[in-house]
Amino acid sequence: MMSTLRERTVLPPDDPAELARFARGLTEDRSPSRARLVGPDGCEIEVPEEVYGVLRDVVCALSQGLAISIAPHNTMLTTQEAAELLGVSRPTLVRLLSDGEIPFSMRGRHRRVLLRDVLDYQTRARREREDILDAMAGEAEESSLYEATATPPEAR
Repeated sequence: MMSTLRERTVLPPDDPAELARFARGLTEDRSPSRARLVGPDGCEIEVPEEVYGVLRDVVCALSQGLAISIAPHNTMLTTQEAAELLGVSRPTLVRLLSDGEIPFSMRGRHRRVLLRDVLDYQTRARREREDILDAMAGEAEESSLYEATATPPEAR
């Protein structure tokens, strides 16, 4: 049975109490056996670790009142959707597209970006920020700046 992959958003339930109990059960340490999915007809299949991890994350987020969006990696996003995903303004995203930081295609007069390209950029940007912060911390340590601020001056 093959279904069409589509983007969808799942909203948290009005009363998350039952889902919260379910989430607590998922986070408890269990034996190292594989998770199984049991259908309404009683048929069982083993759930791969990756899928189990995603399901656990979805249940935890929903139990905390957060909505979850599920989308195939080849989903096309508008510039506004991509900007919201990255937490930047739409003009900033358009600048990233124009600078070649994120690939895009044109649909008529509108720019579209692949979800996977936005996620790749997000990963690259995060890695670059971490590298820069590590370098700054290393320079501060070499210059003994941590020792200079270890004891704050007396307040009046």
